[in-house]
Amino acid sequence: MSSNNTVTTTVIDAARRLQDAMDSRVPCAPVRDLIGPDNIATAYAVQEQLTRARVAENATIVGRKIGLTSPAVQQQLGVDQPDFGVLFADMDYSATGAIPFGAVLQPRVEAEVAFVLGADLDGGDFEYQRVHAAIDHAVAAIEICGSRVANWDISFADTVADNASAGAYVLGDRAVSLDEFRPVDCEMEMRIDGEVVSTGTGAACLGDPISAVVWLARRAHEFGQPLRAGQVILSGALGPMRPVMAGSSVTASVTGLGSVTVAFT
Repeated sequence: MSSNNTVTTTVIDAARRLQDAMDSRVPCAPVRDLIGPDNIATAYAVQEQLTRARVAENATIVGRKIGLTSPAVQQQLGVDQPDFGVLFADMDYSATGAIPFGAVLQPRVEAEVAFVLGADLDGGDFEYQRVHAAIDHAVAAIEICGSRVANWDISFADTVADNASAGAYVLGDRAVSLDEFRPVDCEMEMRIDGEVVSTGTGAACLGDPISAVVWLARRAHEFGQPLRAGQVILSGALGPMRPVMAGSSVTASVTGLGSVTVAFT
């Protein structure tokens, strides 16, 4: 068997394991035994395989998420670099602010700044000022991360393959332009059932949430999937993520953007 066929078979096997976990609602073993714990290229190939399968079933891509931007979250998961995943329209629960508890496997929540792009980021350089100018507005967000890997026993490759552990998200209803809001200066507080469980600042997200989008724009271009106007970008956690239970209510407050709440029904 050629090396290309071996890689293809490996990718298909890893994607099938993760898809079976989602279909059965039973978390699976890590896929690093198939693809290696640090094989980034193969991990993203698995992610792409799963993305293609969803698009083939008429799922609509609406944006991207950047993961592992906060030192606190990197420490939680034992990794040292960010990653990215795909957001689909059916992950957005902003309209109701409520999500069925079983919709995301092993859910954990994190608070962050989301951006909506007003211009494409395709080709040329991806300097900070260009990316800043391409952002139409910012909004407070809660991301519901999930893992198809049992007990969140993940290496970097495991989470990349599993669409960067993307599950669902809720956006706040206050859209603020970057003329009025400096993401790097914001402060975040997240509460679960009224108890403060996570705090952080914009500077915790790769030094500046806009810098995280710069990183993403470059990576997305390298992968031949550039960022487009209208897309939602979840820029990454501002503090540690926390597990939730059925019946939990989560509220995140971000200075300058207000608050956003999600209930697990």
